[in-house]
Amino acid sequence: MSWSTRVRRIRTGAESRFPVLTEVTSRLVGGNLLDSGTRLAATAFLAAVPLLFVLSAFAPKSVRDQMHESLRAMFGLSGPSDRELQQVLDPSASDAVRETSGVVGALVALVSATSFSRAMARVCERAWLLPRARTRIAAWRWAVWLLALVLVVLLQAPIRGGFGVGLWLGTPVFFLVSTGVWLWTQHLLLVGRVPWLPLLPGALLAAAATTALGLTARLYIPGALNRALAEYGSLGLVLTMFSWLIVVCAAVTFAFTIGAVLAVEPPLNRHLGLDR
Repeated sequence: MSWSTRVRRIRTGAESRFPVLTEVTSRLVGGNLLDSGTRLAATAFLAAVPLLFVLSAFAPKSVRDQMHESLRAMFGLSGPSDRELQQVLDPSASDAVRETSGVVGALVALVSATSFSRAMARVCERAWLLPRARTRIAAWRWAVWLLALVLVVLLQAPIRGGFGVGLWLGTPVFFLVSTGVWLWTQHLLLVGRVPWLPLLPGALLAAAATTALGLTARLYIPGALNRALAEYGSLGLVLTMFSWLIVVCAAVTFAFTIGAVLAVEPPLNRHLGLDR
């Protein structure tokens, strides 16, 4: 028996015995998931910057303070990186931005930020092998998802701190909140084309990934940002944050795709109502 014949037999046997692993491997290898994650990170970064300036220009001081605390909790900011964030949210800088951009500029920034929503919707659709939803049906969902995401970011400080109790409570609370957010994200951006229950594996995987990365960020990001600022200035901060966003967005992209495969393949499909 030739070597190629043996390989084909082993592959055939693996496909019949472990269809989930075979499909997951096929999707991970041939799905350009890393490219999708990188594009998602790019749109996230391009959406976050104008949104942060709009928030600092038009939001009340209490909201700006809450955003500062939440971003500090998310990334463990301290020293030079924390001072850079304070400058962005500084009231005097906000007045200058407000005078320069005006309400029309703020609205344009908000509308352009929905590119992140569209990119996330496309990630969800690719994970479930679905065509693009029609714009007139999905457009309002992009705006709602973006506004909800801003609200979730604003609440990161109390959530991650366990509402004052500490990290030991904040971590499981963050995982539960993340699961709900990723479950709702898929259902909303897929325009309800997939039932709630089959979306749960992807939501759990994405929540586990973002929880682990959130804990890692507090250890890695502060030192990396401060070193980058010292060596390269603001450009170093941009590159560091963009690199981190690529890791997070790639993790979410992989999680949604693997979750979709787990949901449609045995044995989970029988329990999730997708028995084919």
